[in-house]
Amino acid sequence: MSSAAIQDIDLKEFMSDPYPTLKYFRKNSPIAYVPQLNATLFSKHQDIFICEKNVEIFSSVQPDGLMTKLMGQNMMRKDGDAHIKERKAIFPTVSPKTVKNFWKNHFVEKTNKIIKNIGKKSELEIVSEFSTQVSAEALKLITGLSGMTWMEMDRVSQGMIDGCSNYIGDPAVAKNCEDCTRSIDLHIDAQLKDPNLHDNPSLLSSQLDAGLSMETIKANIKLAISGGQNEPRDAIAGTIGTLLNNDSQLKMIKSGSKSWLQAFEEYARWMSPIGMSPRRIAKDFNYREVYLYENDMIFFMFGSANRDEEI
Repeated sequence: MSSAAIQDIDLKEFMSDPYPTLKYFRKNSPIAYVPQLNATLFSKHQDIFICEKNVEIFSSVQPDGLMTKLMGQNMMRKDGDAHIKERKAIFPTVSPKTVKNFWKNHFVEKTNKIIKNIGKKSELEIVSEFSTQVSAEALKLITGLSGMTWMEMDRVSQGMIDGCSNYIGDPAVAKNCEDCTRSIDLHIDAQLKDPNLHDNPSLLSSQLDAGLSMETIKANIKLAISGGQNEPRDAIAGTIGTLLNNDSQLKMIKSGSKSWLQAFEEYARWMSPIGMSPRRIAKDFNYREVYLYENDMIFFMFGSANRDEEI
C-alpha cells in the first residue's frame, strides 16, 4: 500500500453518495489510502490532471483488475501503441464527422419514435420509460447489435457495471456479470451472420475491417456497452429532472439565453457520468511526498475533480 494518509470510510454511505466524503478528502487529505477499497484515492483536479497522463507510472494495464477478468482486456486497459491501434480501429465509428453526418439522424429518428409512443401519457417515469430506451437504442446502432432488445442492452450494461465495481467480491454480482457478458458474446456471434453487417460504420464492422481479433472486438464492444448505456441514460434523465426542479434554469433554455448543450455540460460536471478511473502503479514512484509502490491501485476520482473548489 502507498504511504498516503489512511482514511477510513463508511462503504455503504460512500456507495450511496460519495460527494460529502470526497469534499472532506479534497480539503483534508487530497491523496488518501482507503482500506475499505484497498486503493489510494486522488481527489484534487490538479493532481489528477498531472498524473493521469503519466501512463508509464499510472498504468491502465490491469491484468488482475475486475474489468479485465470479467470483460476481457479492452482498449481502456491498454497503454501506448496497443491502445492507439484499437482507438484508430474504432475511429470510423465514433469520429465527430461520423456522428454528425451519419449517426445523428438515426439517433433523432429513434428518439422521435420513442417520444411519439409516450406522448399521450399524463405522467412519465423519465428513467425507465424514456432515457433508458433512448440510450439503449442509440447503443444498439453504435455497437451494431441490432438484434438485441433495448431492455437486454440495459440489463447487460448494468450487470457489467455492477461486476466491475464489485470490490467486496459478492458472488451473486459476479455470476450475473458473467451471464451478461455471455449474452453479449451470443449476440455478437449472431450478428456476424447478418449480410448487411457492413452497411453502417458500427463498432463491430469497423473493428472487423481493421482486422482486430474476435477476442479484442468482443472486449471493446463490452466496454462500449458497460459505459455507453448507463452513463447517457443517467445524464439524460438527470439533466431533465434537474431542470424540472429548477424552473429559472429551464426558462433560460426556453428563452434561448442558454442552450441544452450548456445544461448537459453543467450536469455532467456536477454529477460526473464517469466518477472514477482506476490505475495500477507500474513502478515505484514518489508524488508530492507520497510513496506509491508497484502494483498499488490508484483511483482517480473524476467526480471529485469536477467539484474542486479551486477550479
